[in-house]
Amino acid sequence: MNYKILLLLFLPMLLHSQYNRNMGELFDSLKVNPQYKSNEIIMERAVLNRSMANSLLFPKIAAFGKYDYANAPTGMLPVAPNDLIIMVQDPIIPQPFSENIFRAGAEISMPIFAKSIYTMAAKAKIMYQSAEVKADIDLQKNEAIIVSSNANLQYIESLFLALDKKKASLLKAKELIEIKVKNGRVPESALLKINSNINGIDIMRSQVALNREKALATIYSLTNIKLDSSVSMMQTGDYTKGQLKVLHPLEKKIEASKLGVRAEKEKLYPALVFNGNYNHAYAKAYNNNEIVNTDYATVGLTLRVPIFEKEQYARVKLSKLDVLDQENELDKMRLEFTSEALQLENSIQILYNSEELYSKSIDDKTELLNIAKVSYKNDRISIEDYLKYEDDLLLEKSKLYQIQAQKWQTLMKLAVIYGNNIEEIIK
Repeated sequence: MNYKILLLLFLPMLLHSQYNRNMGELFDSLKVNPQYKSNEIIMERAVLNRSMANSLLFPKIAAFGKYDYANAPTGMLPVAPNDLIIMVQDPIIPQPFSENIFRAGAEISMPIFAKSIYTMAAKAKIMYQSAEVKADIDLQKNEAIIVSSNANLQYIESLFLALDKKKASLLKAKELIEIKVKNGRVPESALLKINSNINGIDIMRSQVALNREKALATIYSLTNIKLDSSVSMMQTGDYTKGQLKVLHPLEKKIEASKLGVRAEKEKLYPALVFNGNYNHAYAKAYNNNEIVNTDYATVGLTLRVPIFEKEQYARVKLSKLDVLDQENELDKMRLEFTSEALQLENSIQILYNSEELYSKSIDDKTELLNIAKVSYKNDRISIEDYLKYEDDLLLEKSKLYQIQAQKWQTLMKLAVIYGNNIEEIIK
């Protein structure tokens, strides 16, 4: 019994937490979205690429085992002439020559100086920064989509209320018309006209409902949250004009590509490499069939100086073309976003002014509709004139709600272009 009482007490709180969503919750849900995880994978790949570039500076060590067969006795290791003379004079001493040789050992190599490796490591670091900035901008874009979709939901819900209010008004007017028709004061066509208008509201509501489902589906695809209605949101800040941060990922990528060009050129520079080799050989000496176990080790420095590298020259040209292509794309995007930002900045001021004008117009048209209702009741205007006032008010309301949705969408686009923190603008 006590459990049932507790359940009844906490049920309203559970329902409240389930259905009263907020924008912060929607924004947080973006961070477990597959697209956000895709950006995390890209960043991890960039980290690995940087690690791979740095790892080229570390020594490479490998163990090996080997079996050699030759059709004539072959040396297991180099033998100094004086030592060889002693071996030839004394047949008891096994000579390190055999047709079957088993070898085991280890090799080591490490670049001492290879300029391109350091440049490639710097390129990988810039590519990581590009991926990091891109992940932030993609998150902002998705936040903007959520706000815009929620603004559409608010627009649709407000339109539903306006349609319901108009329908209630028409139904009330229909009662009056039915009385007038019964008394012979108006023709039956008046009843048909108002019924047609009422049916038109239901048709419009069905069409608007399709857009509502699209907005809900968009939010669900990004957040995995199924909403039943729009989420309340409030503007707590404004966009801040500045650099076109939406271009920063491509700018970083171009910076990295330029380092890539430099790295390809540096592959034509001299390179100094350390090499080491340890070799343990086992075989039967060809002169007396005795077992020979011998060790041999070498270390050295190799200076490699490229003289002619036709393929590398082509790689340098190709990397330069990649940079030119990216720079051209950057110029194109900068022009597009600069133009779009200018248009959006002018538009948002128009939208603010339009919102105020439509609000005043709705007040006026509401008053005119009230006057029209009285006039129709007193047979001073026709049914067509009365319905026109109903349509005008609904149209004005729909324009206001649409303007409000466009205002949110425009604000979000500017926030993304300038890289503003949307969570500081919307609560």
